[in-house]
Amino acid sequence: MEKAVARPSDIVLTAAAPVIWGSTYIVTTQMLPAGYPLTVSMLRALPAGLILLAVVRRLPPRIWLGRIFILGALNFTLFWAALFVAAYRLPGGVAATLGATQPLIVLMLSRPVLGTPVRPAGLIAALAGIAGVGLLILGPQARLDPIGVAAALTGALSMAAGTVMTRKWQPPASPLTVTAWQLTAGGLLLLPVALALEPGFPVPTALNLAGFAWLGLIGAALTYFFWFRGIARLGPATVTSFGFLSPLTAVILGWLLLGQALGPAQATGAAIVLFSVWLGQRAGQRAAALAAAR
Repeated sequence: MEKAVARPSDIVLTAAAPVIWGSTYIVTTQMLPAGYPLTVSMLRALPAGLILLAVVRRLPPRIWLGRIFILGALNFTLFWAALFVAAYRLPGGVAATLGATQPLIVLMLSRPVLGTPVRPAGLIAALAGIAGVGLLILGPQARLDPIGVAAALTGALSMAAGTVMTRKWQPPASPLTVTAWQLTAGGLLLLPVALALEPGFPVPTALNLAGFAWLGLIGAALTYFFWFRGIARLGPATVTSFGFLSPLTAVILGWLLLGQALGPAQATGAAIVLFSVWLGQRAGQRAAALAAAR
């Protein structure tokens, strides 16, 4: 397994993952069939995982199977299922704001699981990021659906736990191999649930296939390779602060491609988000350096 030495390129590649994830909403709404969140999640994870398995040509050791399926469930099965349920039941701004609690949850979980101290700068960055996302996309007519709120918070908790446990366990393989294992495990867990709860999925059109190719090959296989590599090299606290870039990208794409308006509140929110990413990245690196020096 490669030695985890952080470099500037690690920061750029890790940050690229949530930037690309910001395209998920526009691709899903404009290119994929509506009303099949579990099937869409499965078709995003399983084919990408199988393709990566064919590339790496390595299966997880039997002793690691349980942990791989737990990580796959946290990072993909539960997270993506909850994400799509929240997207269907809540306005996008509410869902994204609730999802932005993930960095705060990572900080709280890292303390008991990894022994990483919760530092004021990291806490300020997480809270500022939530506020920035709220200003960026939370509208005055936002409605709160209890199931949607529960799903959004469940998704944030699931992804936060997956991020922390990926760092704690660190499977004995390259980040690309770990990505292949987790995507495949997450897709396999979604497969029976999608078949049972969402029958009648339509025959995909060329536009649908293009959307699945983007979300699976770029938005899953490539980005999660960057993400898991970043977790190993930079640590969960540093990596998770980049998550605020996802809703920022979504807003920018909506403005560029869908003609959605941007006002002073959104501009302020964007500035706060960028500040929180910078502060969170610095705080995470400092915490990781202090932990390594012990």
